[in-house]
Amino acid sequence: MRADRRKSLGLLTLALLVLLAVACIIAFMTLGARGSWAFVLGFRGVKLAALVLVAYAIAVSTVLFQTVVGNRILTPSIMGFDALYILLQTVLVFALGAGGLNAMDPRLMFVLEAALMTGFALLLFRWLFSGATRSIHLVMLVGILFGGLFRSLSAFMQRLIDPADFVVLQDRFFASFNTANTDLLGISTVIILAVSVLAWRLLPDLDIMLTGRETAIALGVSHARVVTLTLFAVTILVSVSTALVGPVTFFGLLVANLAYMLMPSGRHRAVLPAAILIAVIALVGGQTVLERVFSFGTALSIIVEFAGGIFFIFMLLKGNVR
Repeated sequence: MRADRRKSLGLLTLALLVLLAVACIIAFMTLGARGSWAFVLGFRGVKLAALVLVAYAIAVSTVLFQTVVGNRILTPSIMGFDALYILLQTVLVFALGAGGLNAMDPRLMFVLEAALMTGFALLLFRWLFSGATRSIHLVMLVGILFGGLFRSLSAFMQRLIDPADFVVLQDRFFASFNTANTDLLGISTVIILAVSVLAWRLLPDLDIMLTGRETAIALGVSHARVVTLTLFAVTILVSVSTALVGPVTFFGLLVANLAYMLMPSGRHRAVLPAAILIAVIALVGGQTVLERVFSFGTALSIIVEFAGGIFFIFMLLKGNVR
């Protein structure tokens, strides 16, 4: 009886999130629309697709990452992806100048960024998981150290860059959900869908891993294999979303933990849809409010990162880190 009640509560929560997400999407597509509906729907539809795609990638990557590390306060950014992205932008401005960076083909830029971040993570995983230790904690520690190295190199080069070029570079340090390159949506969608097939096939094993490493191994789960494949999927999702809109640190932490709080079941088939819907509501609803109420008075990334940072501090003070 209790299991049936929890299942019903979970379905009701998901239904309410779906309704709220649909309401945000309708508001985004219709509020303040003027002129030809064919143009309005086409123009806003592409922006909506970018927001939903990024929301999906961030939500899924964060939930999966927190499962394999066994900690709900960590996000994929701890692996140094954000610092590597900033270093790449800094190197390009340092070598080519702001004009050269802006003149680059955005598709080439996207492929370069995604390939470098993915290659860095795969080399890191291959190195650390090829031995006998295979420790996820060692992976995180090395990721933190590399992140510090990348930030130090970026700071050094930024001091040598022309001030005018640095102003252009600084704009790339923050995620921009409104200016995602729509030409990249097709390839981003294909990559994310392909990775999603792998991720969703791992969900039964990931549910078992919630019980702990030793228990999962005792129940027949190939722990090292599942961790490696999951980190590979997380790497691709984070690389694509970062290359598409820029680095995001606390947004995934916020949506993932809100999903854990709202869903009575901790299984991934319940938590993942909830996290995705919450991310869609936050990005699409937030962008709608910024455009129609504040007339782009501020950037959405600043607001969501501020809210995520406050939530991060709250979790630290509460001690809810596992």
